[in-house]
Amino acid sequence: MQETTPQQWAIAIHGGAGAMTPETMDAAAVAVHEAGLSAALEAGEAVLRTGGSAVAAVAAAVAVLEDDPHFNAGRGAVFTYHGTNELDAAIMDGASRAAGAVSGLTRIRNPVQLARTVMEAGPHVFLSGAGAEEFAADHGIDPIDPAWFATPERLRQLEELKAQKSGWFDAGLKYGTVGAVARDQAGHVAAATSTGGLTGKRWGRIGDSPLIGAGTYADDRAAAVSCTGSGEQFIRAGVAHEICARIRLGGQGAQAATDAVLAEVGAMGGVGGIIMVTPAGETVFALTTPGMFRARSDSTGRREVAIFALD
Repeated sequence: MQETTPQQWAIAIHGGAGAMTPETMDAAAVAVHEAGLSAALEAGEAVLRTGGSAVAAVAAAVAVLEDDPHFNAGRGAVFTYHGTNELDAAIMDGASRAAGAVSGLTRIRNPVQLARTVMEAGPHVFLSGAGAEEFAADHGIDPIDPAWFATPERLRQLEELKAQKSGWFDAGLKYGTVGAVARDQAGHVAAATSTGGLTGKRWGRIGDSPLIGAGTYADDRAAAVSCTGSGEQFIRAGVAHEICARIRLGGQGAQAATDAVLAEVGAMGGVGGIIMVTPAGETVFALTTPGMFRARSDSTGRREVAIFALD
Protein backbone atom coordinates (compact mmCIF):
# COMPACT_ATOMS: atom_id res chain seq x y z
CA MET A 1 0.00 0.00 0.00
CA GLN A 2 1.32 3.44 -0.92
CA GLU A 3 1.90 5.70 2.07
CA THR A 4 0.18 9.07 2.10
CA THR A 5 2.15 12.25 2.66
CA PRO A 6 1.62 13.48 6.22
CA GLN A 7 -0.06 16.85 6.49
CA GLN A 8 2.25 19.63 7.65
CA TRP A 9 -0.19 22.52 7.54
CA ALA A 10 -3.66 23.39 6.27
CA ILE A 11 -5.85 26.47 6.04
CA ALA A 12 -9.43 27.26 5.04
CA ILE A 13 -11.10 30.66 4.76
CA HIS A 14 -14.54 32.06 4.04
CA GLY A 15 -15.92 35.42 2.99
CA GLY A 16 -19.53 34.84 3.95
CA ALA A 17 -22.46 32.67 2.91
CA GLY A 18 -25.51 33.89 1.03
CA ALA A 19 -27.75 33.90 -2.01
CA MET A 20 -24.92 33.97 -4.54
CA THR A 21 -25.62 32.01 -7.74
CA PRO A 22 -24.18 32.01 -11.27
CA GLU A 23 -27.33 33.88 -12.28
CA THR A 24 -26.91 36.68 -9.72
CA MET A 25 -23.13 37.20 -10.04
CA ASP A 26 -21.53 38.26 -13.31
CA ALA A 27 -18.03 37.26 -14.35
CA ALA A 28 -16.48 40.48 -13.06
CA ALA A 29 -17.98 39.99 -9.59
CA VAL A 30 -16.83 36.39 -9.49
CA ALA A 31 -13.31 37.40 -10.50
CA VAL A 32 -12.94 40.15 -7.91
CA HIS A 33 -14.20 37.96 -5.07
CA GLU A 34 -12.00 35.04 -6.11
CA ALA A 35 -9.01 37.39 -6.22
CA GLY A 36 -9.77 38.59 -2.70
CA LEU A 37 -10.06 35.06 -1.39
CA SER A 38 -6.80 34.08 -3.09
CA ALA A 39 -4.97 37.04 -1.56
CA ALA A 40 -6.21 36.14 1.93
CA LEU A 41 -5.32 32.48 1.43
CA GLU A 42 -1.82 33.45 0.34
CA ALA A 43 -1.33 35.59 3.44
CA GLY A 44 -2.18 32.64 5.66
CA GLU A 45 -0.14 30.20 3.59
CA ALA A 46 2.95 32.42 3.86
CA VAL A 47 2.81 32.15 7.65
CA LEU A 48 2.25 28.40 7.73
CA ARG A 49 4.88 27.49 5.13
CA THR A 50 7.60 29.17 7.18
CA GLY A 51 6.61 27.44 10.40
CA GLY A 52 4.44 30.21 11.81
CA SER A 53 1.59 29.57 14.20
CA ALA A 54 -1.99 28.82 13.29
CA VAL A 55 -3.01 31.91 15.29
CA ALA A 56 -0.73 34.14 13.20
CA ALA A 57 -1.99 32.53 9.99
CA VAL A 58 -5.70 33.07 10.67
CA ALA A 59 -5.06 36.63 11.83
CA ALA A 60 -3.12 37.39 8.65
CA ALA A 61 -5.77 35.88 6.37
CA VAL A 62 -8.68 37.64 8.07
CA ALA A 63 -6.88 41.01 8.05
CA VAL A 64 -6.61 40.81 4.25
CA LEU A 65 -10.36 40.20 4.00
CA GLU A 66 -11.03 43.07 6.42
CA ASP A 67 -9.15 45.43 4.11
CA ASP A 68 -11.00 44.23 0.99
CA PRO A 69 -14.15 46.35 0.42
CA HIS A 70 -15.92 43.47 -1.34
CA PHE A 71 -16.44 41.62 1.96
CA ASN A 72 -18.53 42.60 4.98
CA ALA A 73 -15.76 43.10 7.53
CA GLY A 74 -13.55 46.11 8.14
CA ARG A 75 -13.55 48.32 5.05
CA GLY A 76 -16.77 47.51 3.21
CA ALA A 77 -18.70 46.61 6.37
CA VAL A 78 -22.44 47.07 6.13
CA PHE A 79 -24.22 50.02 7.74
CA THR A 80 -26.35 49.94 10.86
CA TYR A 81 -29.85 51.40 10.74
CA HIS A 82 -28.41 54.72 11.93
CA GLY A 83 -25.74 54.89 9.24
CA THR A 84 -22.67 53.77 11.16
CA ASN A 85 -20.31 50.83 10.74
CA GLU A 86 -19.95 48.61 13.83
CA LEU A 87 -17.42 45.81 13.72
CA ASP A 88 -17.04 42.54 15.64
CA ALA A 89 -14.26 39.93 15.66
CA ALA A 90 -12.90 36.95 17.60
CA ILE A 91 -9.86 34.69 17.57
CA MET A 92 -9.05 31.48 19.45
CA ASP A 93 -5.91 29.37 19.96
CA GLY A 94 -6.65 25.64 20.02
CA ALA A 95 -3.45 24.81 21.91
CA SER A 96 -4.32 26.76 25.06
CA ARG A 97 -7.97 27.63 24.36
CA ALA A 98 -7.01 31.24 24.93
CA ALA A 99 -9.42 33.57 23.15
CA GLY A 100 -10.04 37.22 22.43
CA ALA A 101 -13.18 38.94 21.17
CA VAL A 102 -14.35 42.49 20.45
CA SER A 103 -17.63 44.04 19.35
CA GLY A 104 -19.12 47.41 18.48
CA LEU A 105 -15.87 48.84 17.12
CA THR A 106 -16.06 52.01 15.03
CA ARG A 107 -12.44 53.17 14.74
CA ILE A 108 -10.24 50.05 14.54
CA ARG A 109 -9.03 49.21 11.03
CA ASN A 110 -8.43 45.51 11.68
CA PRO A 111 -10.72 44.16 14.41
CA VAL A 112 -9.03 40.76 14.26
CA GLN A 113 -5.77 42.42 15.29
CA LEU A 114 -7.44 43.90 18.35
CA ALA A 115 -9.10 40.57 19.19
CA ARG A 116 -5.67 38.93 19.09
CA THR A 117 -4.24 41.64 21.34
CA VAL A 118 -7.08 41.08 23.81
CA MET A 119 -6.25 37.37 23.79
CA GLU A 120 -2.51 37.79 24.20
CA ALA A 121 -2.16 40.92 26.33
CA GLY A 122 -5.38 41.44 28.27
CA PRO A 123 -6.95 39.89 31.37
CA HIS A 124 -10.36 39.41 29.74
CA VAL A 125 -11.79 37.52 26.77
CA PHE A 126 -14.46 39.88 25.41
CA LEU A 127 -14.39 43.70 25.21
CA SER A 128 -16.93 45.99 23.57
CA GLY A 129 -17.40 49.49 22.22
CA ALA A 130 -15.53 52.40 23.75
CA GLY A 131 -13.84 50.14 26.28
CA ALA A 132 -12.41 47.93 23.56
CA GLU A 133 -11.12 50.99 21.71
CA GLU A 134 -9.58 52.35 24.92
CA PHE A 135 -7.81 48.99 25.33
CA ALA A 136 -6.58 49.31 21.74
CA ALA A 137 -5.10 52.73 22.44
CA ASP A 138 -3.43 51.43 25.59
CA HIS A 139 -1.75 48.74 23.49
CA GLY A 140 -0.54 50.87 20.60
CA ILE A 141 -3.32 50.28 18.09
CA ASP A 142 -4.14 53.69 16.64
CA PRO A 143 -7.73 54.65 15.75
CA ILE A 144 -8.69 55.62 12.22
CA ASP A 145 -11.37 57.84 10.72
CA PRO A 146 -14.64 55.84 10.62
CA ALA A 147 -15.04 57.04 7.02
CA TRP A 148 -12.46 54.38 6.09
CA PHE A 149 -15.06 51.65 6.48
CA ALA A 150 -17.84 53.26 4.42
CA THR A 151 -18.37 52.36 0.76
CA PRO A 152 -21.04 53.65 -1.65
CA GLU A 153 -22.39 50.15 -2.32
CA ARG A 154 -23.00 49.43 1.36
CA LEU A 155 -24.77 52.78 1.76
CA ARG A 156 -26.94 51.96 -1.24
CA GLN A 157 -27.88 48.65 0.40
CA LEU A 158 -28.97 50.46 3.57
CA GLU A 159 -31.05 52.95 1.63
CA GLU A 160 -32.66 50.12 -0.33
CA LEU A 161 -33.53 48.31 2.89
CA LYS A 162 -35.08 51.40 4.46
CA ALA A 163 -37.10 52.09 1.34
CA GLN A 164 -38.69 48.63 1.55
CA LYS A 165 -40.08 49.30 5.06
CA SER A 166 -40.52 45.55 5.41
CA GLY A 167 -38.31 44.85 8.40
CA TRP A 168 -35.79 46.26 10.85
CA PHE A 169 -32.74 44.49 9.46
CA ASP A 170 -31.63 42.64 6.37
CA ALA A 171 -32.55 38.99 6.79
CA GLY A 172 -32.29 38.31 3.06
CA LEU A 173 -29.44 35.83 2.91
CA LYS A 174 -26.55 38.29 2.88
CA TYR A 175 -24.23 36.96 5.56
CA GLY A 176 -20.96 38.73 4.88
CA THR A 177 -18.85 37.45 7.75
CA VAL A 178 -15.23 36.52 6.99
CA GLY A 179 -13.17 33.90 8.78
CA ALA A 180 -10.22 31.54 8.75
CA VAL A 181 -9.16 28.27 10.37
CA ALA A 182 -5.69 26.76 10.24
CA ARG A 183 -3.50 23.89 11.40
CA ASP A 184 0.20 24.70 11.73
CA GLN A 185 3.33 22.55 11.45
CA ALA A 186 3.32 21.96 15.21
CA GLY A 187 -0.14 20.38 14.94
CA HIS A 188 -2.03 23.24 16.62
CA VAL A 189 -5.27 24.72 15.29
CA ALA A 190 -6.78 28.21 15.48
CA ALA A 191 -9.85 30.08 14.27
CA ALA A 192 -10.73 33.72 13.64
CA THR A 193 -13.91 35.46 12.48
CA SER A 194 -14.72 39.10 11.68
CA THR A 195 -17.87 40.88 10.53
CA GLY A 196 -19.76 44.11 10.02
CA GLY A 197 -22.97 42.35 11.02
CA LEU A 198 -26.30 42.77 9.25
CA THR A 199 -27.38 45.70 7.11
CA GLY A 200 -29.75 47.86 9.15
CA LYS A 201 -28.97 46.23 12.50
CA ARG A 202 -30.23 48.15 15.54
CA TRP A 203 -29.97 48.33 19.33
CA GLY A 204 -26.33 47.24 19.43
CA ARG A 205 -27.18 43.83 17.98
CA ILE A 206 -24.35 41.30 18.13
CA GLY A 207 -24.35 38.10 16.11
CA ASP A 208 -22.47 34.85 16.51
CA SER A 209 -19.16 35.93 14.96
CA PRO A 210 -17.43 37.30 18.10
CA LEU A 211 -19.06 34.85 20.49
CA ILE A 212 -16.62 32.14 21.53
CA GLY A 213 -18.37 28.80 21.10
CA ALA A 214 -21.01 30.12 18.71
CA GLY A 215 -19.34 31.57 15.61
CA THR A 216 -15.72 30.90 16.57
CA TYR A 217 -14.00 28.09 18.45
CA ALA A 218 -10.71 26.17 18.45
CA ASP A 219 -9.57 23.16 20.46
CA ASP A 220 -6.53 21.01 19.65
CA ARG A 221 -8.50 18.01 20.93
CA ALA A 222 -11.11 18.40 18.18
CA ALA A 223 -11.01 21.16 15.55
CA ALA A 224 -11.07 24.86 14.73
CA VAL A 225 -14.34 26.30 13.43
CA SER A 226 -15.50 29.60 11.92
CA CYS A 227 -19.13 30.23 10.98
CA THR A 228 -21.19 32.53 8.78
CA GLY A 229 -24.95 32.73 8.60
CA SER A 230 -28.08 33.67 10.51
CA GLY A 231 -26.39 34.61 13.76
CA GLU A 232 -29.33 34.25 16.09
CA GLN A 233 -29.73 30.55 15.27
CA PHE A 234 -25.98 29.93 15.33
CA ILE A 235 -25.88 31.42 18.84
CA ARG A 236 -28.78 29.30 20.05
CA ALA A 237 -27.14 26.12 18.75
CA GLY A 238 -23.66 27.00 20.07
CA VAL A 239 -22.50 25.84 16.66
CA ALA A 240 -18.72 26.05 16.79
CA HIS A 241 -18.40 24.43 20.23
CA GLU A 242 -21.09 21.86 19.47
CA ILE A 243 -19.16 20.64 16.44
CA CYS A 244 -15.99 20.28 18.50
CA ALA A 245 -17.89 18.47 21.28
CA ARG A 246 -19.38 16.00 18.80
CA ILE A 247 -15.90 15.21 17.52
CA ARG A 248 -14.13 15.06 20.89
CA LEU A 249 -16.80 13.41 23.02
CA GLY A 250 -19.12 11.78 20.49
CA GLY A 251 -16.48 10.37 18.19
CA GLN A 252 -18.09 11.79 15.06
CA GLY A 253 -16.08 12.50 11.94
CA ALA A 254 -15.39 16.10 11.00
CA GLN A 255 -17.79 16.30 8.06
CA ALA A 256 -20.54 14.35 9.85
CA ALA A 257 -20.36 16.57 12.94
CA THR A 258 -20.42 19.75 10.86
CA ASP A 259 -23.36 18.61 8.74
CA ALA A 260 -25.32 17.48 11.80
CA VAL A 261 -24.97 20.80 13.62
CA LEU A 262 -25.79 22.79 10.50
CA ALA A 263 -28.94 20.67 10.25
CA GLU A 264 -29.81 21.72 13.82
CA VAL A 265 -29.49 25.34 12.73
CA GLY A 266 -31.81 24.57 9.83
CA ALA A 267 -34.38 23.06 12.16
CA MET A 268 -34.44 26.39 14.00
CA GLY A 269 -35.05 28.24 10.74
CA GLY A 270 -31.46 29.34 10.17
CA VAL A 271 -29.06 28.98 7.25
CA GLY A 272 -25.38 29.58 6.67
CA GLY A 273 -21.99 28.01 6.24
CA ILE A 274 -19.10 26.58 8.24
CA ILE A 275 -15.40 26.05 7.68
CA MET A 276 -13.29 23.84 9.93
CA VAL A 277 -9.92 22.14 10.20
CA THR A 278 -8.86 19.24 12.41
CA PRO A 279 -5.51 18.71 14.16
CA ALA A 280 -4.80 16.11 11.43
CA GLY A 281 -5.13 18.82 8.78
CA GLU A 282 -8.50 17.77 7.36
CA THR A 283 -10.47 20.76 6.11
CA VAL A 284 -14.26 20.79 5.83
CA PHE A 285 -16.80 23.07 4.14
CA ALA A 286 -20.55 22.91 4.78
CA LEU A 287 -23.29 25.29 3.64
CA THR A 288 -27.06 25.47 3.36
CA THR A 289 -27.12 28.65 1.25
CA PRO A 290 -26.77 28.86 -2.55
CA GLY A 291 -23.20 30.02 -2.12
CA MET A 292 -20.31 30.71 0.25
CA PHE A 293 -17.13 32.57 -0.64
CA ARG A 294 -14.49 30.05 0.39
CA ALA A 295 -10.98 28.72 -0.23
CA ARG A 296 -8.54 26.22 1.20
CA SER A 297 -5.05 24.86 0.73
CA ASP A 298 -2.57 22.59 2.45
CA SER A 299 1.00 21.31 2.39
CA THR A 300 0.18 18.48 -0.04
CA GLY A 301 -0.43 21.00 -2.83
CA ARG A 302 -4.21 21.09 -2.66
CA ARG A 303 -5.63 24.53 -3.44
CA GLU A 304 -9.28 25.45 -4.06
CA VAL A 305 -11.23 28.69 -4.44
CA ALA A 306 -15.02 28.47 -4.81
CA ILE A 307 -18.20 30.51 -4.49
CA PHE A 308 -21.29 28.53 -5.46
CA ALA A 309 -22.71 25.51 -3.67
CA LEU A 310 -22.00 23.17 -6.57
CA ASP A 311 -18.40 24.35 -7.14
